[in-house]
Amino acid sequence: MVLKETGSIFENEKLFKKGGNITNIKIKQSVYEYYYYKELVIIKMLRIIIRELKKHAPFTALGALTGIAIMLIFYNIPSKFSYNIFYTLHPIHVLLSAFTTAAMYNLNTFYRGKKKLWMMVIVGYLGSVGIATLSDSLIPYLGEILLNLPNKGIHIGFIEKWWLVNPLAFTGIIIAYFRPTTKITHAGHVLLSTWASLFHIIMALGGSISWTIFIIVFLFLFLSVWLPCCTSDIVFPLLFVKRKK
Repeated sequence: MVLKETGSIFENEKLFKKGGNITNIKIKQSVYEYYYYKELVIIKMLRIIIRELKKHAPFTALGALTGIAIMLIFYNIPSKFSYNIFYTLHPIHVLLSAFTTAAMYNLNTFYRGKKKLWMMVIVGYLGSVGIATLSDSLIPYLGEILLNLPNKGIHIGFIEKWWLVNPLAFTGIIIAYFRPTTKITHAGHVLLSTWASLFHIIMALGGSISWTIFIIVFLFLFLSVWLPCCTSDIVFPLLFVKRKK
């Protein structure tokens, strides 16, 4: 008998019902339980993602509105000034994201006796630098392309300002190792990401603005923060947590 490694538990169950000796039946039962547990974990993770996205949508929308309010005031500032503000907000965003992501991993794994600092560093770094780059730079840049803004460009912090962004990411991870908490920093993370994304777009405006730009920028601010930040802070670190069956 050959099990379908990618099949559902129901497909494999049909295979288990075929004849065999007691040893084979026990092996089949163990494999069946493995696939059943694997599908339960996936379903549970999807429920967590959906619940957290629903929970954070209102606050993320509020954050996007604050971005539009800031844009009304600062849309005409020089690109160099926007660049400096971006590289103030983005590194702080990375710091908070690294802290929150690593703390989530720490709280869910280390208290179970599995103290793997190297895993915490990997999860904290990828979950902060990788997703913050997506949120603050890549998605706003797509918005700039869509709007065909005159000064559009992409700014990758961990490369362009590697000496600033990367050390702050590791600092957040170290703090999370000794003082893990997730109660305060997620809200700050969302707002910082919103504003960093905003000033990435303002750099490209060139002083031109319209109501169409306001609407599209709002949508991109919401999307650039909603899914990436919830994924970074909550879902991403839990993917690496080993739980008992």
